Amino acid sequence: MEFAASGDTWGVPGPTFLFLYLGAVAAVAVAAALHRRSLFAGDRGARVENLGAQQVAYLNGGDRLAVYSSLGGLRAAGAIGSAGDKTLSQTGPLPSGVTPLDTAVYNAAGRRIRAREVLTDQWVRSALDQLRGGLEANGLAVGAATRRTARLWGFAALALLVVGIARLFAGLANDKPVLFLVFALVFAGFVTVTLARANRIATRAAVDGMADLRRRHDYLSPRQSPSYATYGVSGAAMGVALFGAASLYSMDPAFAAEAEIHRTATAGGSTFDSGGSGSSCSGSSSSCGGGSSCGGGGGCGG
Repeated sequence: MEFAASGDTWGVPGPTFLFLYLGAVAAVAVAAALHRRSLFAGDRGARVENLGAQQVAYLNGGDRLAVYSSLGGLRAAGAIGSAGDKTLSQTGPLPSGVTPLDTAVYNAAGRRIRAREVLTDQWVRSALDQLRGGLEANGLAVGAATRRTARLWGFAALALLVVGIARLFAGLANDKPVLFLVFALVFAGFVTVTLARANRIATRAAVDGMADLRRRHDYLSPRQSPSYATYGVSGAAMGVALFGAASLYSMDPAFAAEAEIHRTATAGGSTFDSGGSGSSCSGSSSSCGGGSSCGGGGGCGG
């Protein structure tokens, strides 16, 4: 056990503080990861194979991909097109069996709205809210309240970051070496930013189900060059839902380009947050927190 020497910052030797500090940050990261795993578990009995394409698209990529899935289906049905001024237009009647989101997007196209602005349309927003609410009620989508709860761990990490910064300045004022403490603060800052983000949309149950759904619909992947004339409206919509906006470019590149569809809109950005990263950070604690490796100076932690 290392005893405090005269002149130690806050009466705590640098290596001791560094070891305790990294341990506290790692503990918060691990606890947050475990809590988020529970928060985002969802209903294990929930099924995704009976979901519509736009519901799958929402789980896979959020509001934007849900709208793109609707656009893909409506385009395949010949109901909408795009004009030279980058606006959408109605090119045919609304097909039967459409969803509220399809109706809202179709009506927005009748007002010659730009595809990139469809998400701001009042009726489209309302339809998306309805779609989201149903998925949340069935344990497939993560609700806003759950995301707010998950973000609370960010405050715990932020408090530790503030303590570390205070120690840094105190150590500098006390003319102590602080290089390893700076590295520890970088780690703490990473954990803080990670835990402050909780953008996950799909629950773990939904993610597991969609992985199987994607395998079973691999023939709709753009790399397979599917014929959407063969698979029809539902196939076009599901292709976009499962494989992203790249499917729209595969199906109708001229329409996708004229409508300014974001080619990169797909799963990843919004289906998953970084909640699981805490456990990987914790693995760094043993290597980062080796207080005894600070050298003979004994003050690397300020």
